[in-house]
Amino acid sequence: MTTTDRETRIADAVLDLAHRPADFDPLELLHDLTGQVVALLPVRCAGVTVLDRDTHEPVHITASDEVCLALEQEQSTLGEGPCLDSARARRPLPLTSLTSPPGTVRWPRFAPYARQAGITAVAAVSLRLPQMSLGGMNLMMARPADVSGRDLRLARTLADAAAVALAHQQQLADRDAVLAQLQRALDSRLVIEQAKGVLSARLQVSMDQAFQRLRAHARSRQQKLTELSARIARGDVPAELLDPVR
Repeated sequence: MTTTDRETRIADAVLDLAHRPADFDPLELLHDLTGQVVALLPVRCAGVTVLDRDTHEPVHITASDEVCLALEQEQSTLGEGPCLDSARARRPLPLTSLTSPPGTVRWPRFAPYARQAGITAVAAVSLRLPQMSLGGMNLMMARPADVSGRDLRLARTLADAAAVALAHQQQLADRDAVLAQLQRALDSRLVIEQAKGVLSARLQVSMDQAFQRLRAHARSRQQKLTELSARIARGDVPAELLDPVR
């Protein structure tokens, strides 16, 4: 990819994240954020963790693929991990190796689990507005030597663009309104997982493939992802989604 091509893709990604329709789905926005990061940076996968409005505890809300989702969920199971630490501290996490200290000392159970999945380093950037912290975006790498400070700055820029979209939808970025919006996204992620499971079982495809089909169907018909997922979770699966040649 030439420098000009890369700059064009970066500009397109920022515009895509920052400028959304008035009634956009916040969960889809955050998933798009992880996808843009994986497409533009030398990272294996990415996920978003937000702070629950009531408990103030970090909750994993979306990820670029099932590998990252499993890694994020395992941190909750173990009670340790870089994503949890970064979200709780409400600050970025610098690039940290999972093959040597301090990473192996700080996360003695998560580090070997991540290495088994091919992840050897992690980092996190904040998802925030000037007056509040919303959570963070977690970056997981298989080849950390390929990741530069410039790459991490770009990750911050993309996260900022998504935060701008969340704030813009709520006009003046009222804290309670933005947090309520993220809480709805947290609630929505469960029904999306259910819909992915239904499609995966019906079509005999992976969860990642099921999600891609689900998302493509919603976009092609200008439906909200969460609304389509709720319909599928109830057992009402559109016939077009079950077409094996689609």
